[in-house]
Amino acid sequence: MGSLELKIPPVALALLAGAAMWVLTVAAPSFAWQLPYRQVIAMILAVCGVTVALGGVASFRRASTTVNPTKPGETTSLVTTGIYRLSRNPMYLGFLLALVAWAVFLANLLALFPVVAFIAYMNRFQIVPEERVLSVMFGNEFEAYKQRVRRWV
Repeated sequence: MGSLELKIPPVALALLAGAAMWVLTVAAPSFAWQLPYRQVIAMILAVCGVTVALGGVASFRRASTTVNPTKPGETTSLVTTGIYRLSRNPMYLGFLLALVAWAVFLANLLALFPVVAFIAYMNRFQIVPEERVLSVMFGNEFEAYKQRVRRWV
């Protein structure tokens, strides 16, 4: 396992990315753009993000399995119902939508870089290691699920 794999809780990573977005916006205001209705768009994206993330948590709670993303080996069941029919990672997708909402609200081109970094980090150091564990734990059932449902959307 790589040194960063499953080490930073995704919610902490999203908060770090959000803080980096704000710092970049303050440090480089010349990269600002005008976006009509940006507050409305940001609010819609944020509400969608929270809804998607909470839908993922609710599905895990109903299945009585762990929501701890740093310990996928503690998973007791493979959740493939509810929002998990649409995304294998709705909680992470929710965080991503919230970060995009923040980027829209900040209206600064540089604010998009931490969003891209969040996606790259999550794919490499969170999702791939989780999928490796789930593949061992649930075998063909997980492989079939991966074929039916995309990683993000």
